[in-house]
Amino acid sequence: MKNLITIGKIIKPSGLKGRVKVLSYLTSPRILEEQSRVLIGTDENDPVAYVIKEVSIKGKFCLLSLRGIDGVEESECLKGKFMYLPREVFDAPGEDEYFWDDIIGLEVVTEEGEKLGVVTSIIPTGSNDVYVCEGPGGEVLLPAVEDFIKKIDVNKGIMIAERPEEI
Repeated sequence: MKNLITIGKIIKPSGLKGRVKVLSYLTSPRILEEQSRVLIGTDENDPVAYVIKEVSIKGKFCLLSLRGIDGVEESECLKGKFMYLPREVFDAPGEDEYFWDDIIGLEVVTEEGEKLGVVTSIIPTGSNDVYVCEGPGGEVLLPAVEDFIKKIDVNKGIMIAERPEEI
């Protein structure tokens, strides 16, 4: 299990004073208001810690002011990078709940043993997430509902799923 949880992606600079606009992956972006630091990097292997000066929440977006990022040029350098928080900041997920970071990378197989591929991303749809699985047969979209997802074993790195019917 990863020690860092991806909480968002920096979309672009916002204003002239170094503020950044972030697409939040958090169920409730308000958790950022409780943090004094955030980690930012291209992946979880190279994050740099930044002190949070100010947070403004606008729906699924956040505007963040960070210490040391004082102009457009500096904030432009953060564009496209991901934001992380340590796993211990979050409550443990409930039964049959998972962090996205724990789902992405799981190998997906059917109950019959057919390999569908690996979960590469997750699409939030409002009613349920959709897991994007890339494999030998191309892209497979798996609704994150009981009818399709039979079992998830994060420790073994596997998801057992029903193959959706092709349209």
